[in-house]
Amino acid sequence: MQQTVISPLAKRLSPYVPGEQPKGRQKIIKLNTNENPYPPSPRVAPAVAQAMEHLRLYPDPTSHALRQAIAKAEGLSVEEVFVGNGSDEVLGLCFPAFFAGQAQPVQFADITYSFYEVYAQLFGVAVQKIPLTADFCIDLPAFCQGAAGGILIPNPNAPTGIALTLSEIEQILHTNPQCLVLIDEAYVAFGAQSAASLIGRYENLLVVRTLSKSHALAGLRVGYALGNRQLIHALTSVKDSFNSYPVDQLAQAGAQAAIEDAAYTQARCEEIQATRTWFCQELRDRGFTVLPSQANFVFASPPDGDGKGFFAKLRARQVLVRHFDKPRISGYLRITIGTREEMQALLDALDEEGQ
Repeated sequence: MQQTVISPLAKRLSPYVPGEQPKGRQKIIKLNTNENPYPPSPRVAPAVAQAMEHLRLYPDPTSHALRQAIAKAEGLSVEEVFVGNGSDEVLGLCFPAFFAGQAQPVQFADITYSFYEVYAQLFGVAVQKIPLTADFCIDLPAFCQGAAGGILIPNPNAPTGIALTLSEIEQILHTNPQCLVLIDEAYVAFGAQSAASLIGRYENLLVVRTLSKSHALAGLRVGYALGNRQLIHALTSVKDSFNSYPVDQLAQAGAQAAIEDAAYTQARCEEIQATRTWFCQELRDRGFTVLPSQANFVFASPPDGDGKGFFAKLRARQVLVRHFDKPRISGYLRITIGTREEMQALLDALDEEGQ
């Protein structure tokens, strides 16, 4: 194929690179993509099995039953809920819906979820990266200048795991009434405060979540957004201009069952938090620098600061974690919180390496 048929846009894209997904059945302790170590609610499998009886039919293009379940859980109306094929799709749709064509750049942190920059490049959106503070926190004053074309903040942030308080999020909303403030709550269920309670007070707030982490449904690809009706309508218009049926029958059924079993999800999230607390102390006892996390992962640096070397040593022992070869964080590793047994196996590997 001649290169002339490839668009200039496609040639200059730098796509997102996900964490390694092992092939085959080798025994690996997988702590690199922030998946939930526990199975989803026991209600999910029967719901998915029942939905299989209707696979000859197209799914509900509006995901109405699932949106109703989410709305009930959040105390919102169904018109204030949007559902997509994973939160990545929801985030991607936000760029043409809210950020494209803005006179001012979209702001997000310099160390954050790297898909934001990919979306900006894809949709031609100008960006302004705000450096994290010296202790890897969101620079709150820098985001409160009221000069952005949009603001994206994961809360807790990734890959640091550090969260803003609800009052800090409200400061950002109050000082930026001219643009959309998107709070990406992929990890909020593991100890942070959700901004969903502010939706009725701020028309420029959109909260985006995924069921991959807290609800253990990474394989189904379901995410959603919460916001006022005008924002949800704009997202729906963009979605229907691209794909009217993004969320399949099985995903809708499984996600609804998981949402409706809130007690199960909460218990598993609390278990992960308890394991995180124990594991962080174990790392600190071994001389690691560990950032305060409110996510289902920790961001830690070994005593010698050699994150890349530490990553390689663990990989050689069939333990996968995530290393980012980037300025300021190359000495750190992001470690997913797995089961207590998985985390102990990682610690045993450290001890055998003399860390």
